[in-house]
Amino acid sequence: MTQARLLNLLGALALSLGDAQAAAMRGIGRDGPSEGLGPSACAAIVTLGPYPGTSIGRLAKILGLTHSVAVRLVEQLTADGLVARRAGDDRRQVLLALTPAGEALRGRLLAAREAALGAALRRLSGDDVGHLERLLATMLENLTESREQADHICRLCNEDVCSAEKCPVEQTALACEHRTP
Repeated sequence: MTQARLLNLLGALALSLGDAQAAAMRGIGRDGPSEGLGPSACAAIVTLGPYPGTSIGRLAKILGLTHSVAVRLVEQLTADGLVARRAGDDRRQVLLALTPAGEALRGRLLAAREAALGAALRRLSGDDVGHLERLLATMLENLTESREQADHICRLCNEDVCSAEKCPVEQTALACEHRTP
């Protein structure tokens, strides 16, 4: 196999998996299937789950949004009863957390994502899955160059099943932080 063909296959797989995730999550609404939520709203819900107290500014960076777009997104999620806002220590900062409805939605979003991605593994053997896991970890390490980038890469990850101690992206981000003066 040539490098060009390998890169072509990798690109096609990346797009296919991204499309499958987006389609699966788009079909999930607050009360089940509906018009659903946009990709940024889904990523916000998934991201905020394990990190209550995240600021709007930090969420904007993780999602790759401008601050003003993140503010509008949070306003909509708050109006939908999915996110609660509270003032930070300096009162200018707004801190976010999921409501019980937001937590329930997060669970449905992660389940939909898992089902969509699981389809790609359907015909792989146990050995193949083990090899793929190691290769993916190495590839993710290669792509992680900073804390901000790591958080963006993992914005749709289920951190309940990929702990920081086992996450190649998190471990690489920590190593990057120690190298930076």
